[in-house]
Amino acid sequence: MSKVNLNRIKAVLAEKNRNGKDLASHLGKTETTVSRWSTNEIQPSIETLYEISKYLKVDIRELLVSTGNK
Repeated sequence: MSKVNLNRIKAVLAEKNRNGKDLASHLGKTETTVSRWSTNEIQPSIETLYEISKYLKVDIRELLVSTGNK
């Protein structure tokens, strides 16, 4: 099965001029875990996405890839 991009964590971090190291520290996670989220290798839980959205001050939906028609 090919990898599907489900989250936009990497893009939103860049938009907010933040980095994975700071996010990892804030969440009490390893940089490796945040890197794996950012590359869509693994996905964070909904609860973790909520915490990320609060940290980055964005709506949680901004962290997800849209499934709507364009």
